[in-house]
Amino acid sequence: MPSHEREPDPSLRSMVEERRTLLNLAFRMLGSSYDAEDVVQETYARWYALPEAEQREIRSPVAWLVRVAGRICLDHLASARVRRERYTGEWLPEPLPDRRRWDSTGATEDAADPADRVTLDESVSMGMLVVLESVTPAERVAFVLHDVFGVPFAEIAETVGRSPAACRQLAASARRRIRDARPPATGTEAHRQVVSAFKRACETGDVGALVGLLDPDASAHADGGGRVRTARRPVIGADKVARYLVGVLRKEPGVELTEEDVNGRPGLVGRLDGWTVAVVATEVDAGSISHLWLMMNPDKLHAWNRR
Repeated sequence: MPSHEREPDPSLRSMVEERRTLLNLAFRMLGSSYDAEDVVQETYARWYALPEAEQREIRSPVAWLVRVAGRICLDHLASARVRRERYTGEWLPEPLPDRRRWDSTGATEDAADPADRVTLDESVSMGMLVVLESVTPAERVAFVLHDVFGVPFAEIAETVGRSPAACRQLAASARRRIRDARPPATGTEAHRQVVSAFKRACETGDVGALVGLLDPDASAHADGGGRVRTARRPVIGADKVARYLVGVLRKEPGVELTEEDVNGRPGLVGRLDGWTVAVVATEVDAGSISHLWLMMNPDKLHAWNRR
């Protein structure tokens, strides 16, 4: 039975799993672990605000929580578009570390940072989250609820205020946009080999080697949030991207690059004196890097520096 249909067990484990489900749902909707945590808090607040008699009448509290979280995300997405028009430069989703890498340093299932409770899979890869930013809020909600979490369209209809048939069309439209915008996923090992070669070229400042590893139409997108100076528009073309990256590294000669998974896919992390100052998510197509997403906004690197 899908997780959103299970009757909740009153045990602590059940409560933790329920909260994690809502957090994972909200992150895929919003691309921000802290915004997702706010959605989860609001969802529970609405549940506990119900009279006990109403709570008892709800056949599946978990399904109710999922629907309400989806509705809150829908409202948040509509207002977020207005806020992002005033954002300095490009807005990118939050990059997430692989929590398993930190198990030996104390990360637990109850970690304080909500980013540690987001399950990493293809649905939270940077490429997927960026494409989801381009669809309408209703399309995003319908797609994530149905294709990622298996919620029936009849229940999604209650969330978005449209008919089940209309919700089916919304999800199909988002699915087409994703299929048209994203190349087939490259195997992890092949992806990692390209990123390893890319790291070496970055460290040596070899523009020619970088160009050779980039797709001719490669794009680089940077998010400094107005706090760190970055390119405010996408950098397009292998030569321009290579020179841009070399220029960024020259401004911070002490940065150490390491290969680490970013949102579940191979990427790079830049640290200065042990402090994460940049995270690079990558997408590889046919053996070349087609997209780079460079996060330098310190407000979005909390999950990398909390440890």
